[in-house]
Parts: sequence; structure tokens; C-alpha cells
Amino acid sequence: MSIESVPPESESPAALAAEAEQPWLRLDPRMLLVHPVQEILRLLPVLAVSVIVGSSSGNHGWGLAVAGLLVVVGVLRWFTTTYRIGPVHVELRRGLLQRQVLSIPRSRIRSVDVDRRVMHRLLGLASVRIGTGQATSGGRDRNRFELDGLAIGAVPALREALLSGHPVPDDRPDKAPAAAPTEIELARLQPSWVRYAPFSTTGLVAVAAVAGVVFQYGLGERLAESGTVQRGISWVTTAGPVIAVAVGAVALLAVASAAACVRYLLLYGNLLVTDDGRTLRIGHGLLRVRHTTLDRARLRGAVLREPLALRIAGGARLDAIMTGVAAERGESSLLLPAAPAAEAHRVATAVVRDPALPTTPLRSHGAAARRRRYTRAVLPVVAVLAVAAVATAVTGRTVPLPVWVGAGLLIPVAAGLAWDRFRSLGHAVLPGWLITRSGSLDRQRVCLEADGIIGWTVRQTFFQRRAGVATVIAATPAGVGHYEILDVPVGQAWALVEAVTPGAGDVWANR
Repeated sequence: MSIESVPPESESPAALAAEAEQPWLRLDPRMLLVHPVQEILRLLPVLAVSVIVGSSSGNHGWGLAVAGLLVVVGVLRWFTTTYRIGPVHVELRRGLLQRQVLSIPRSRIRSVDVDRRVMHRLLGLASVRIGTGQATSGGRDRNRFELDGLAIGAVPALREALLSGHPVPDDRPDKAPAAAPTEIELARLQPSWVRYAPFSTTGLVAVAAVAGVVFQYGLGERLAESGTVQRGISWVTTAGPVIAVAVGAVALLAVASAAACVRYLLLYGNLLVTDDGRTLRIGHGLLRVRHTTLDRARLRGAVLREPLALRIAGGARLDAIMTGVAAERGESSLLLPAAPAAEAHRVATAVVRDPALPTTPLRSHGAAARRRRYTRAVLPVVAVLAVAAVATAVTGRTVPLPVWVGAGLLIPVAAGLAWDRFRSLGHAVLPGWLITRSGSLDRQRVCLEADGIIGWTVRQTFFQRRAGVATVIAATPAGVGHYEILDVPVGQAWALVEAVTPGAGDVWANR
């Protein structure tokens, strides 16, 4: 058997008996060139330390020995990894010192992701990750089912076979052959979208990571002793702290924005989202290319994400709610990265196939919900300022007036945040759908299919009981597992449940 001849999915006793006769296959032999390089990159700090130790002692064999050991480990990874694809299960055996066998029922497969790093692309290989939607334990990589090293030519047929499901036979002689599905382009990355990249925290995270590496390996001390840094310190001393902080903030934002734009292009370059009526296909990446295939039969809705900075810039991103896919904690649910809000709404409409869902007006949650937002945002700031004022009076220390003015500005900022949080709060019930929105710093509008909800919870904290509101939680095996409608008036909570899932709320409405 070869990877090109994947047996059709079946759960019959005969198929289960025949599965034991399926041969075990190895990954592509070209992975013998990839695995050693991956091991060296993974343990690069250890290799760097061994080289430094060898150089200081005059024995350069340390570095060569460690590099040779990593090459051997990489080669053994190929010899100790086998897999087989039967009609009932997909199985993977791996491990040298600790043997591990992973088995996935084909009926439980939820997604198939194709990942191609730089070396994979150079050698004509791909990494295929099979997702079941089950939360993993014992480490993210340990229980991840990944066939790292298949020939790229065999991947499309494999992906189609794993996501095809059970065939529906039709033996009527007059039955015409089914027409091939027509693939429609939903979205394609436009170069102008890169302007939304700086309105995220990825650039700051990248700068912080680079700074951490620099100081971890002692390069920070050398930079601090350089003439350029010394001249900068002298200028800061002369200009004063306010100007220095302002210039430093501008410089940090410029560097972070540039890093975010580069990351955006590398990660989402060549983005293409298509729909053939049965599956959604998302491909993106310049250096590292990734292709995700999502089965529409397991689609349960979409999430429109509008973080505050991105929302101010007029952008949004879109994710699919797939049965179990988000449990993988990867990019499997991504439909559209940071893009114009109008484009995100258009793609969301095409995905859920209902133009009313992404833009339908939402029902407000009333005065109690508004009061709770202001109370929770403003009171902590006022309490902290009061404690600081009392501590200053007791200790007799003098605090400069600009500090008090800056601290006092936190109150209107908190009030503005509370206003935006209440303005974003709401829900709506349409035939077959539940729509909910909440958040300000990270606002999300969720369009959830009613048939995908498997349970309900109405929860009240002590303070919610006093305010007369409750949080309604819709449980689902899709997406993050549950979605909350915050601070609904308690008299409307079970009516909301009944409207979405008839028969689920009337039992509890009068209790």
C-alpha cells in the first residue's frame, strides 16, 4: 500500500478486521535531510553553549560532538516513525526511548492542516496535521497527530479522503454522475491590508522577544557600552525625562509597527479563501505556507473579532466556529486576518450564508448591565487613587502635581471604557441562530448556529443577584466550547434559552 491508495472510510466489521492487515508506512526519505536540521535549530542554545565551552577550553570537539549527536537523533526520528491509514482509523507510531502509538477514528476527524516550512518547500514535502477537536493533555506536541514529511503530490488526495466522510451509494441506472463542486473565491489578501498590522500587540511582542534574547546571551552589555548608546544616554540626560519618554515611545512604536508589518506579510501573504459548497479552504504564507481545509458540515458559525485599536482603524478579523477545531489552539479556525471591517462582514455573510447575521441590530441589556460596567471600571480606579492619597498624607511625601493630574485622567478613561463596553453588549435571536456581542478591548460578535448548542447554563454571582441580571452560557462542542451572553436581565434569561432551543427553557422559567 502507498499513501496514494487510501482506502475509503468504513466502520463495518469486515473493514475493522481488514485494518489489522494494513501495512505500516514510513515518512518520505527526504525527511532524513530535514530532521537533523530541525533538531539542531530546536537545541541551538545548547549547541551555542557547547561551542563557547569548547572555545574557552581549547577543545573544539565539544561543538562537533553535540552537532553529531543532534544529527543522529534526527535520523533516528525517521527510522522510529511509522503510520498507516485504514478504513476505520489513522494510526501513528513514534518515539525511540518512549514508544507512543496514536490512533484517531476517521469518523472523528474535524480538520486537516497542511503546513510547509522553508525546507519542506525546497524538498517538495509537506506536514499534515489531523485534528479531532479533542483537548490534548500532557503537552501540546506530544499528543498532536502530525505526519511530518509527506510528498506534496500525495497530500491533496489524502486530505480529500480524510474529509470525505461516508459515501452515499446510489445504484439507480438513470442517475447522472455528480457534477464536480464549483470553487468560489471568498477573499484574497490585498497589499493595502498590511496597514492594519500595527494595530495589534504582535510587533511589541516581537521586539520584547528580540530584546530578551539579546540580554540573555550577554549582548545587551556590549550594546550598552557602545558609543551610540552612550551618546543616547547623554542626550536623554540633557533633554529631560518627559521628552526622553516621548521619543522612546515613538521609536518603540515605529520599530514594533515595522515588525508587525513584516510578520503580517510573512504569515498571511498570498492569502486565499475559497468555498466549494462542501469545504472551506484557507491558504496563506510566504516562507512557511499553510493550507487549512474546514468541513462545512461541521461549521457552526463565525466570530467577528474587533480589538479596540483595530476597531478604531476600521478593521476586524474573522474566525470560523468549527466543531472542536479551536481545541487545537492553532490557526485552524482563521478565515480572515486583520482586514477592512466591510470585507470581514462580507466574508462572514458568505460563510454563514445569511446576510442578516453579521449586521442585525442587537437587543440592549438594560440599565442594570450599564450600571455594572461603570461600577466595575471606575470604582477600582477611585479606590486606588484614594489609597494613594491617604498614604501620601500619612507619610508626608510630596507628589508632583503632574503625577496627580495624570492619575486623575484615569477616571474619565475608565468611564469611557465602561461606556464602550455597554455599547458593545447585546444579543439577538434569529431563526436558527444566536448572536451575541461583548467586550471593548477585545470585542467579539459571535454568530452561533442553534443546532450546534448542546446545553445551557444560567449563572448568577452574588453581585449579579443583587443587580437582577444573569449570565447565560451556551455550551457547544464547537469553537471554544461555550459562549456567554453577559448580564441579561434575569427575567429574560430563560426566555432567551427557550427562544433559541424550544423546550429547553420553559421547564425552569417559573422556578
